[in-house]
Amino acid sequence: MSLLTVRDLWVTFNSADGLVQAVRGVSFDVQPGQTLGIVGESGSGKTVCTQSLIGLVPGASVRGQAFFDGADLLAMRPAEQRSVRGARIAAIFQDPLSSLHPLYRVGWQLEEMIRAHRPVTRRAARTRAVELLELVGIPHAARRVSDYPHQFSGGMRQRVMIAMALALEPELIIADEPTTALDATVQAQILDLLRRLQEATGTALVIITHDLGVVADIADEVLVMYAGRVVESAGRRALYYEPHHPYTKGLLESIPGAAGHSGALRPIPGQPASMIAVPPGCAFHPRCRYAMDRCRSDLPDLHQVGAGHRSACWLPGRLLGFGVDVEAQRERAARELSA
Repeated sequence: MSLLTVRDLWVTFNSADGLVQAVRGVSFDVQPGQTLGIVGESGSGKTVCTQSLIGLVPGASVRGQAFFDGADLLAMRPAEQRSVRGARIAAIFQDPLSSLHPLYRVGWQLEEMIRAHRPVTRRAARTRAVELLELVGIPHAARRVSDYPHQFSGGMRQRVMIAMALALEPELIIADEPTTALDATVQAQILDLLRRLQEATGTALVIITHDLGVVADIADEVLVMYAGRVVESAGRRALYYEPHHPYTKGLLESIPGAAGHSGALRPIPGQPASMIAVPPGCAFHPRCRYAMDRCRSDLPDLHQVGAGHRSACWLPGRLLGFGVDVEAQRERAARELSA
């Protein structure tokens, strides 16, 4: 049984320029102990999709279903959401400096997190706070627990955020761009820490990033989002070695050292689709080198292209891979679609 089951999730915002369609009909599952990666460019709807599940998108219209351990998160009252948020579903945000209060000591903030959900004494909460800082690798935790956030480096602040997320032993952690502001060495340390802690605690993890390289070693399953929709979903190995959707292929080709190309990187042309005026048909078609007439008018659904591998693309089921002849692929697709 899935720990989290999301079905047909829609999230929209009213703005001065029109209706922002941030998330459009997203569905996915997270199994207990699983790591799910959600990737895509900035503005693809990754963050809004996950934050809407825990009530962190004020002013938005949210439709759909999100069953967590059998209860629909989207149907809960605010008080019920608060009882789940933090205690059973925790979040690690992109910028720990803005997430930690600058005027309170790190230990005090960890203690308040614990005491908000557990009937424990301040002394017991302080003991737990020190244990958590030790768990995430903060040196001299008993002393550093009394420091302020500005006294920690960026990597150490992110470790504090991870400690806060683990404080109540949640069943699910949502990590939203947890390594974006960190250098490559610290980024690798944080990802390794998340992997080791997950193995030790059995917590499910949803990691959100714009960088496919970040989830290369940590994710079990990967969702690729574009213009508020899931355009491809697959196991990590299938997605990296046999991408089907042209957008996924473009993301992979933009990774330094990616298989199948050498020399200069090949960026995806154009700009991400406007979420106020989403193009008809496949939203990626203005940027797609494989685009056909059908792509400009008909919206493709996610369909099976391999075992556990789905893609929202009109191209035939044979996977694109790297180095494919674009014109030959487009001609073949046209023949199959007209047959």
